[in-house]
Amino acid sequence: MKLARFRVGDGPTRIGRVDAGRITDISDVPGVGTSLRAILPELTTLAPAILAADGESHPLEAVVLEAPIDDPQKYLGIGMNYREHAEEARAAGIPTPTTQLWFNKQVSCIGGPYDPIVKPDVSDALDYEVELAVVIGQRCKHVAVEDARAVIAGYLVANDVSVRDWLQKLSPTFTLGKSFDTHGPIGPWLTTDDEIDDPLALRMQLSVNGEVRQDWTTDDMIYDIYEQIAYLTQVMTLMPGDILATGTPAGIGAPTGRFLKVGDIVRAEIDGLGAIENRVIAESR
Repeated sequence: MKLARFRVGDGPTRIGRVDAGRITDISDVPGVGTSLRAILPELTTLAPAILAADGESHPLEAVVLEAPIDDPQKYLGIGMNYREHAEEARAAGIPTPTTQLWFNKQVSCIGGPYDPIVKPDVSDALDYEVELAVVIGQRCKHVAVEDARAVIAGYLVANDVSVRDWLQKLSPTFTLGKSFDTHGPIGPWLTTDDEIDDPLALRMQLSVNGEVRQDWTTDDMIYDIYEQIAYLTQVMTLMPGDILATGTPAGIGAPTGRFLKVGDIVRAEIDGLGAIENRVIAESR
């Protein structure tokens, strides 16, 4: 299934099922309501009713898609987790970590799949990172690698927008440079795990104004998504709706200084999951 949060005009946010260019309102299905995060633990049970729902239907272009998960408890990202990206980062003076390197993206950075990205006045080093985002479906702790797929609800396209000078120079941790408002666009919908044969064999691509900057596949991860879940759950309990951004491939702007500018249109897409597209706008106060 592909599940989205959406609204029609200025109407309230609803939950919908996406099929063939249309979205069908499923908010009135018993047990669904208006929070996609809240139904994740019961998604398998609710699936037959969701798939059979025949609520009001709209063309996708007639609705506003919102962030599929707007209220996770945690939004975590792993740094330098693609081999070629780790090499380009090393060439730019960023040492390659010897273990999994995790950071927080504060949840206030989350934006919708077509919402603008704000270029902050305090930096001219606004960068992009297409990433496969994993959404946790079950409360879990001490998950073995071989059991990790069972706790995944589904997947999103993410752009792990980064403010490089705040990331590498102006803060001793990654958190500030990864957490500016609007710098976590995700979407366009949640694609449930059963729709994807192998999440470690997906092509991902990012373009700026139509020029492809990143074009790679998820099989280049240093630590795959199951190893990531096993590692994290040694430390913390992952909760339904938690988002894990699983790393970006080579082609970011930092090594060449090709940073984002006001007016740029950034499109990130992953096979089987769809695409998000965000315009860079100036900060207003």
